[in-house]
Amino acid sequence: MKKRIVLALGGNALQKNGEVTAEAQKKVANIVGTVVAALAHKYEIVIAHGNGPQVGNILIHEEQASTDKAPAMPLETAVAMSQGQIGYWLTQAIHNAFAQKNQHRKVATIISQVVVDVNDPAFRNPTKPIGQFYNEKQAKALAKVNHWVVKEDAGRGWRRVVASPKPIDIVEKRTIRELIKDGVIVIAAGGGGIPVYRTKVLKRLKGIDAVIDKDFAAERLAEEVNADVFVSVTAVPNAYINFGQPDAQPIHKITTKELAKYIKEGYFKAGSMLPKIEATTEFAKKPNRIGIITDIDHLAAALSGKAGTIITK
Repeated sequence: MKKRIVLALGGNALQKNGEVTAEAQKKVANIVGTVVAALAHKYEIVIAHGNGPQVGNILIHEEQASTDKAPAMPLETAVAMSQGQIGYWLTQAIHNAFAQKNQHRKVATIISQVVVDVNDPAFRNPTKPIGQFYNEKQAKALAKVNHWVVKEDAGRGWRRVVASPKPIDIVEKRTIRELIKDGVIVIAAGGGGIPVYRTKVLKRLKGIDAVIDKDFAAERLAEEVNADVFVSVTAVPNAYINFGQPDAQPIHKITTKELAKYIKEGYFKAGSMLPKIEATTEFAKKPNRIGIITDIDHLAAALSGKAGTIITK
């Protein structure tokens, strides 16, 4: 039987040199498509992806074009829009990669809702910056009108900040499982998923403005589909100790206990490598599961244990 893998692509993984045009990002998606087509004979593949740059652009367009007759869409809807956008690029790229080999594989993007807890502490202290930069006066005026929380962002200006709660459940998990059984390459939980919560009465789903970390949502997806391998595909071939320093050391093969020690000692930056380390470590805690951190160029070698950061129990 084929091993089942979940690939978590960073939102920036679809951009080279910060290029934001659709055509530029489609070209990068084509690289992903080629890699997926090359791996599909050995693995059942599920893809999750980030959306940071893309949803940021959507929000800027929505806010700048907002009028009374056509008000800006809320954040949770913008996340859904980014899922469709990036899912389209990836689906087409994978389809075309197989077509070049005179082959056909079923590929589907599932617009995915991810359940969060409205009592998650993250909602009491929003920290995730989104959208465009403003000066202090503009930001505070918009906060008053739109009921936003705004904060100064690293000396670059003021931005809206939202909560980043942990994922609890994926609403479409059963559909995703059935598609995988049917041999479909599935793209799901894009951008961390559309954040929703269940109401106390009738357990209805309602959207909520938040941003779910892509790696945590992808790890949840990997759990739900009973994956064998979870890969956080990032911009570097390995995770590093002392990244960016003269004494930087790549991490090759490591256990979850050893990584937990490095996490505790503060070797990984929040908002950068830390969530990737935490998510892959969480996945690899269970027997016979492997977590991997690597870039797209070393993905095939990492899946064979010959590259990347390989994490085991």
